[in-house]
Amino acid sequence: MPTLEYSWWWGKRIKDNIPTSNQEDFRLIKEHLQKIEQLEEEKMRLGLDVDIHKLEAEN
Repeated sequence: MPTLEYSWWWGKRIKDNIPTSNQEDFRLIKEHLQKIEQLEEEKMRLGLDVDIHKLEAEN
């Protein structure tokens, strides 16, 4: 049978391994998602520019 100290330590150890979220984490995730959206939009614009240049070169 485990001692009270061991039971307390084991319970604390399990709880320490569970990641917690805070407002800072959410803010960073939101910033990263916005940056990804910006990069995807820029990628699309650049792709369209390439298509336009190809069409102009063919004419």
